[in-house]
Amino acid sequence: MAKRGPTYHCQACGAVYHRWQGKCDACGTWSSLVEDVQAAPVPGGGRPSSGGRARGRVFALETLKGETQDAPRIASGIGELDRVTGGGFVPGSVLLIGGDPGIGKSTLLMQACAALAMGGRRVVYVSGEESTGQVRLRAERMGLAEAPVDLAAETNVEDIVATLGQGERPALVVIDSIQTMWSGEVESAPGTVTQVRGSAQALIRYAKTSGACMILVGHVTKDGQIAGPRVVEHMVDAVLSFEGEGAHSFRILRGQKNRFGATDEIGVFEMTGKGLSEVTNPSALFLAGRDQPAPGAAVFAGMEGTRPVLVEIQALVAPTALGTPRRAVVGWENSRLAMVLAVLETHGGLRLGQHDVYLNVAGGLRVNEPAADVAVAAALVSSLSGATLPQEAVYFGEIALSGAIRPVAVAAARLREAAKLGFEAALMPSGGADHGDGNGLNLRRFGHVTELVADIAARAPRRDVK
Repeated sequence: MAKRGPTYHCQACGAVYHRWQGKCDACGTWSSLVEDVQAAPVPGGGRPSSGGRARGRVFALETLKGETQDAPRIASGIGELDRVTGGGFVPGSVLLIGGDPGIGKSTLLMQACAALAMGGRRVVYVSGEESTGQVRLRAERMGLAEAPVDLAAETNVEDIVATLGQGERPALVVIDSIQTMWSGEVESAPGTVTQVRGSAQALIRYAKTSGACMILVGHVTKDGQIAGPRVVEHMVDAVLSFEGEGAHSFRILRGQKNRFGATDEIGVFEMTGKGLSEVTNPSALFLAGRDQPAPGAAVFAGMEGTRPVLVEIQALVAPTALGTPRRAVVGWENSRLAMVLAVLETHGGLRLGQHDVYLNVAGGLRVNEPAADVAVAAALVSSLSGATLPQEAVYFGEIALSGAIRPVAVAAARLREAAKLGFEAALMPSGGADHGDGNGLNLRRFGHVTELVADIAARAPRRDVK
């Protein structure tokens, strides 16, 4: 067999090449390719055979049947954070949390550290971006200066691991942020793909061997993705995204990956002068301050993980003099809006080709589930026709390309949440399970988008719908 030659990888994007070249073809960066250093063999990991090749050891195989135990949890003291993580922090697990600059990642983690430290556990907060004085000032503003949190401003991974090994094993370690860490064993500048991967490997190895829970803070790119190599997201046990709009005071912590819990849970917080406060009833927050009844507004009964959330969807359909009408969306998918518009034109008989369409999810929440199709369609038809939708009604259902309105999951929980907040009616798909009295709501079922359009058009003032 031919001898395997050296490989080179780009420090900017991580692309791999089999020969050196001055420019990376993937990202266009010059002089960014470095040779991969062959890792030293692990002691005892393999024994050379007579041919000089490493020989692996034999290990025992097990079956799927056997005793299992739930992972132990360490409650953080913040209910919304525990909801997203699946009930608390698991000892020995590693979490990666990302978010836009200034969104409140460090504030949330400082509050979690203070809550655990006040409960008698050892907590270590390592900042690579701020000095200890800056971290203390933030803690004083939030009234957490008395919490016994061990604090350090350090970026060398070997020094951090050596320091953590002294004294009592910490229950929680926060590294803020992983992009500022560097390892002396990696020949690369801090912040590069190689350093981020090498530093993350060293910190994860410490967490797995010591049993300490570790949280890594990650920077994000312009499109909201966590910066650095994607392999870090595969290495950690959970990936959390901290989202929010600058014009709104609340923040949303969303789970994107979780080996110890659900991946679609959200936690809602409100930014205050004393830090982040939990929002136990997000529906009331998103519906607070609703405008007076007006065309183009529909309340969507959605699900975020196991939690039902009611949010107002606003639409504006206006005539345009441009050759290509505008399609502006905030809080929903552009491709999903294009599909709903196509179905309304093809099966609903509406003419939207000469109209600008603006869609907004009020409050800044981002809706990802297709059950919002019916609410979006109702808001669009209402705005186009001038009809005012019932303010005491909620909408949910998925629209197929054929125009059929399909049932969605967990309809009972959506109805319960609507009834709890004082709504009187629900417009939902005609199929699906029978929900009895629907928690006291007046259930109106639709099987096709034409029925929905006809029902809304009947409420419109006397004028032609074009």
